[in-house]
Amino acid sequence: MASFSLSRPVYLASRSARRREILAQMGLRYEMLILREGPTRAHDFDEAPHQGETAAQYVERVARLKAEVGWLRMNQRRLMKLPILSADTTVALDDEIIGKPADKAQATDILRRLSGRDHEVLTAVAVKVDERVEVAISVSRVTFKELDDAAIRNYVATGEPMDKAGAYGIQGKASLFVKHLSGSYSGVVGLPIYETAELLSHFGVTIL
Repeated sequence: MASFSLSRPVYLASRSARRREILAQMGLRYEMLILREGPTRAHDFDEAPHQGETAAQYVERVARLKAEVGWLRMNQRRLMKLPILSADTTVALDDEIIGKPADKAQATDILRRLSGRDHEVLTAVAVKVDERVEVAISVSRVTFKELDDAAIRNYVATGEPMDKAGAYGIQGKASLFVKHLSGSYSGVVGLPIYETAELLSHFGVTIL
């Protein structure tokens, strides 16, 4: 098995500041590998859920796609060969995939639906080297307290919900909404530490 120097061990195929913060918390050095994502630019991959796809199938597919595209971009740019790390997070409510809100009205609607209820947060992590890709999924259950219209309105006005699956960030002001969490806090933020470290170890990247 190939091993990689901890001085420059992985490429992170994600724009997420939250994932960068978690990697820094882990003490893992990385380099950004930017992919084209989002509605305002040509996509490197399709993030829309497929018909009949479960939340687990969805996050696994998208995390795998990000890793595959990251490996392709690394080769096209003639970068040093390193493992590609990618991740994708979604929220599931009553088996429905709840992604990022398109606007404030949709964010408000999502938060009203989550109010006083349990939902699942799923994050898939993928690592790719050559033809080999491995994926792990973290599933956490989050319970929100009852949210009144003023709390939802004030939270949406902060802008925090707009780039986050389920229209909230547990590491921000929405932490006030969380009555109970069962699972991985870092997984809800966007990169489960345990699963990430385990996957990387399979590719010869050790952290401790």
